[in-house]
Order: sequence, then structure tokens, then C-alpha cells
Amino acid sequence: MSSAPAWPTVAAEPEEADRTEGRGEGGAEGGSERRRAAALRRVRDFLVADGGAVHELLCEISTHRAARYEIESTIATLDGALDEVAAHRPGRVPRLAAFMPSNVILYSYALYLLVPALYADELVFRPSSRVKDQMRRLHALLAERHRLPIALSGASQREFLREEVLPADVVVFTGAYRNAEQIRGQLSPGQLFLFLGSGVNPFVVAPGADVAQAARDAIAIRVLNTGQDCLGPDLFTVHESLLGPFVDALVGELKGLRYGPYSDPDADFGPIFYEDALEEAAQFLARNRAGIVHGGHVDFRTRRLDPTVVVGEEVSPRTHVPEFFAPIFNVAGYRDQDALAATLTTGMFTERALGSSVYGDAPELVAALRRRTTVTVDTTLLSIDNGNAPFGGYGRMANYISDGHEVRAEPVLISQAVAAHRPGAAR
Repeated sequence: MSSAPAWPTVAAEPEEADRTEGRGEGGAEGGSERRRAAALRRVRDFLVADGGAVHELLCEISTHRAARYEIESTIATLDGALDEVAAHRPGRVPRLAAFMPSNVILYSYALYLLVPALYADELVFRPSSRVKDQMRRLHALLAERHRLPIALSGASQREFLREEVLPADVVVFTGAYRNAEQIRGQLSPGQLFLFLGSGVNPFVVAPGADVAQAARDAIAIRVLNTGQDCLGPDLFTVHESLLGPFVDALVGELKGLRYGPYSDPDADFGPIFYEDALEEAAQFLARNRAGIVHGGHVDFRTRRLDPTVVVGEEVSPRTHVPEFFAPIFNVAGYRDQDALAATLTTGMFTERALGSSVYGDAPELVAALRRRTTVTVDTTLLSIDNGNAPFGGYGRMANYISDGHEVRAEPVLISQAVAAHRPGAAR
């Protein structure tokens, strides 16, 4: 994590919130840049010194370890906020509207609201219906400290679109691609629209890989928050010479994992929070029962789905890779590196190109993937998770930036995107 920045040393007077769920006076006149920076400092110091209430809240929807990781990532993002804004120098944004995700609610609050509050006059957000109560309580905890012009909207999606999104200068949407496209189609030219979705995030084990380390890392990222994280690989593809050893190492490690409630600091995985994710995962396991080599137990009463390894056919352009929000290891072999590179950079893999990880000696594959995704070598995507840097790939279903005139699928950082765009132009 980054070291603390040179925060403003002047005493900061909190901006008085009005009657709408934490919206302050707002506007450039309502608070100086130094006061906005001091507001972020107060949140950062609260999380460092007295974050127990936030951690307890996050443990309602995340495992104990995932909640701690999320808090640490948020603190690091706040520590880097001033340098991020200084580096990109985004112009003033009169109004930003954000559709928030159903997971990593604290981290998203920092990424899409707190850091942008350094250059956006007013910000309004709509929580996901799945975590509306948790998001409301989190906002109350944080707004008490920052007193920034950040408002939570309780409107329906249609009302939020009409009342908050259409008048906004910048719109941030996290969620399903089809929903993003419906919203983008209703925006005006000149409105900046940032879409953040999800990707296949292939995890490749190539010749020369440390199989034991690859197996441990595979578990670290796929079982993070019981698989309920967008960085989790939906496909593990392993060279045929290493397929048996990798699966053996994976199963050996998984046998030692401990199940427990989200509040248990020693639990490696817990119940699935999202009902539809549990149902979709169970349906996948039912369809692919012949390939299950470990796990496969599903208890709908307790929402427990044990980490499961499914070995399928060799990867090809016709391979269908569903998005998992569960601890499922969807493993497939490959023979030829060039053929794998062609597969992972075409068709559905191109559309959902976000991140990828390669273990072993495969420089040509790494080079091919880097033209489409953010790539890590011999480490997971978690190792480069940086809230102050652009992240993503070049797949339109993974993430894109639109100004109403063109759509660019590329890694996204809000401050950078705003700096490259004049909000409100040609409206």
C-alpha cells in the first residue's frame, strides 16, 4: 500500500449537509480544493484508526478477509488521491452521477465518489438493490466524516435516469453490459459515460511454471470473497503437460480450506451472498457434472457451495465461458501456444477482454494478450490492483468510455477520462 500523502495541514470545516442523504452545499464556491482534500483525509484516518464499524458492516456481504482487503485498498486509494488528480489535472465537473456495484461497496465509494469529489462539484449515486441497506448505512458512516456534496438517491432506476443521469456531465455505470448500452443510448452527445463491467480474466499455466505457486495463486484470487469478485478468473487454461500436476496441486490446497461465516477471521470461504449467483453456479455444475474432480457440494439452505474443480475440453474459439460469482475453477487444457493466443484474442474473449495472468515461459502469449488486456506474469491481478491507476482491457463488454460521439474500449480511470474530455461539450 502507498504511504500517506502530504495532506493539507489547515483545519477543515465540514461542509454542512442538507436534507438529502448527505448532499452538501456543493459547487466550487461551497468548498475549496483544500477542504475537499481534508474531507478525504478524515475518511482515511477514520478507516485507519476506527474502522471496526465499517468492517463489521462489510462482513454482512463479504468474508472477513475480503472486508479487510477492501478497507486496505480503500485507504491506499485515498492516500494516492491527491497525486492522482495532480497527475491528470481533470477539469471541474459540475455534476457526476454513479450507478454503484453490488460488491466492494466501500472501495467503489472511494473510486467513484470520494476521489472524484476532489474535482466534481456535486455527486449523486444509486446503490445496487442487492445491497441498498448496507450502502445506505455505509454512506451514513462516511458522510458523517467527510460532509462532501455526495448524495444517495433512493429513486427507482428509471427515476434516477431521468432526474440525475440525464442532467449529469459525467455518468459512471458498474454492472451488466446490456444495461449500460440501454443507458448510453439515452444520453446526449457530450456527456461522458464510463462503463465498468467484467471479463473472462483467463489464468494461463504454461510450460516452465511453478505449478505449486500457480495453484496457490489461483486459489487466492478465485476464492477471494468466496469467488464473489470481478477479478476472479472464469477460465483456467493449462498446458497439457502440466494439467495433471496443476489439478492435483489445486485439489490438494483446496482440501485444506476452512468454511465459516463471514465474521470468522479464520474462514477461507463462506456462503454465497448473491442468490442468483448461487443458482447460476449450481446450474453450471449440474450441466458439467461429468467434469467435476473435486467439490461439487451445494447446500441451498445455507447457501454453501464448496470450492469446485471442473475439468473440461481443450480451449477453442467455440468454448463458452460463463461468468462465475462463486468459487468454481473452470479448468481446460491446451496444446499449442499460438492456437491459444489466437483463441484468447478473438470472439467472445475479445469482447470480454479485461485482465489475464500467465504463469511460466510464454512471451509470445503475453505479448498477444497485452494487446487486449491488462496482463500479470507469475502473479495475480490482485497484485496490481491500484485504485489510482487505469485498469481494464480493450473489450467493449469489459469496460469502455463514451462521449456520445465515439466509444473507446480501454482501461478506465475517472480522473484521466475527465481530463481527456470536456464535460458538457457539444451538449
